[in-house]
Amino acid sequence: MHTISLKRILIYIVLLVTSFALLVGFTVNIISQVAQYEKSLHEQSLSYARIVAGNAASSLVFNDNATEKQRLNSLQNTDFIQHVHVYKLDETSNELTFFSSYNKQGLAPIPARFSKLDRLTTPQIQDNYIEVSQPVVLDGEVIGYVYLRGSLEQARLFMWRSIGIAAVVFVLTLLLCWLVTLRLRKTIVTPLDSVVDVISQVARDKNYSLRLAPSQLVEFDMMAHAFNTMLDRVQQHISRQRRAEEEASQLNTELERQVTQRTQALKESNSELLKTLEQLHQYQGQLVESEKMASLGDMVAGIAHEVNTPIGLSVTASTLLQDKLTVMQEKFDEKRISTSEFERFLSDCDENLQIIYRNLGRAADLVTSFKQVAVDQSSEVDRDIHIPSFMNDVLISVKPRRLDPEKFPIRISCPDNLTVRAKAGPLNQVLINLIVNSMVHAFDGYDHGQIDITFSMQNDTELEMVYADNGKGVPSDISRKIFDPFVTTKRGSGGSGLGLHLVYNLVTQVLGGNIHFFSEEKNGVEFIVRFPVTLVSNA
Repeated sequence: MHTISLKRILIYIVLLVTSFALLVGFTVNIISQVAQYEKSLHEQSLSYARIVAGNAASSLVFNDNATEKQRLNSLQNTDFIQHVHVYKLDETSNELTFFSSYNKQGLAPIPARFSKLDRLTTPQIQDNYIEVSQPVVLDGEVIGYVYLRGSLEQARLFMWRSIGIAAVVFVLTLLLCWLVTLRLRKTIVTPLDSVVDVISQVARDKNYSLRLAPSQLVEFDMMAHAFNTMLDRVQQHISRQRRAEEEASQLNTELERQVTQRTQALKESNSELLKTLEQLHQYQGQLVESEKMASLGDMVAGIAHEVNTPIGLSVTASTLLQDKLTVMQEKFDEKRISTSEFERFLSDCDENLQIIYRNLGRAADLVTSFKQVAVDQSSEVDRDIHIPSFMNDVLISVKPRRLDPEKFPIRISCPDNLTVRAKAGPLNQVLINLIVNSMVHAFDGYDHGQIDITFSMQNDTELEMVYADNGKGVPSDISRKIFDPFVTTKRGSGGSGLGLHLVYNLVTQVLGGNIHFFSEEKNGVEFIVRFPVTLVSNA
């Protein structure tokens, strides 16, 4: 960036402004003087022409050429007049004729100006002379004309003299301004140099104890006062900052000591927390396994209850049949059997055998379903799953935990021949936990409700299961963490909070799928489960 000195700027500005003002003033003055001088020349030339015309009237009347010649020669003492022509108007032809003339000594005569006389009644300035004409009048009649040419030499000398005087005054004025500017510059720049020196020293040495001296100039004195005030504040700020830095240094030292102590304590706490967290993970795993076993135990208890009924009926029927057989055997030994008694005996035997067969078949079906469910719950091996049959087995296994099927029905919707290859055990546990969760939580306090479970294939590679109930729903503060462990609305009432956490782990980690949860309070819940399968049949 180009820099320039304030000293030079001050001189340049003063000289430039002065020069411009002088040039304008002198130019206006010279133009005004020249115009005034030209006006005086016009008046002078008209005056001479009128005088010559007045004197020439008598000479033209008496045709006295010699007297006129002598009178015109008296103009030699006038430097202004160069040429004079006197023309006479012929009374007969009314034409002008040359009568007499005057030529300044050393100048050659000039031709007559008959054609210009009418235009020269007003003086006209040419390159180096001024010319004018005046009529010679006698008793109101024009008897001739006078033509006069004057010199402009005096006007030029006047103009050059004015220009010379202006130039001398211009130079002297500029010189005076330059001297005054030097004095003014010293007055202004000297305190400014002092200011610059102090500021440079403060910037270089960072010595904020320096101060600017007072100045006779009001502006510099105000600037010095403001700058000194700023230095005072800077010095106070630096002092406060140094004290603050010292205090901060002491605080940092103390803080580092405390941080070291607390870091050590934190390391010890973290170590204990890690151990505790590891134990919690172990406990969580144990709780999850306990939840599985509790679910299996509930299922075993339910199956035992379900199997006990048909077996008890079978035992009762077989006991009754044994009693009838004993009675019949006694009558047979005594040979007291009548035909009607034997027919009734055969009819009772058939009826009891059918009761025994029917109840034993029912018990066998329950045992088979229980066996399949038990195998599924303990196995994570892929097998072919016929979804309708699989759901029948699941509904049998959860029957002990279900509410009244008439008031709380479970509706299954899926193609009749939908068969997929997947892990049946995790899917079984997911369904059981969802159904039990609805029975325990969703319909608590309800006198009726419904569960809908829908199965469908997505792109022949993924099975989608939509599980929904119309129960009480889940509060918003619980729904955000529904799959977290130990989250339950039955805290203290037997709820462990691990059911849906187990569902989430089974779906995402074992089945390799994903699960989404939607719920509004008092509007039920909806779970959408998708996981990859191999489609076996869907005809």
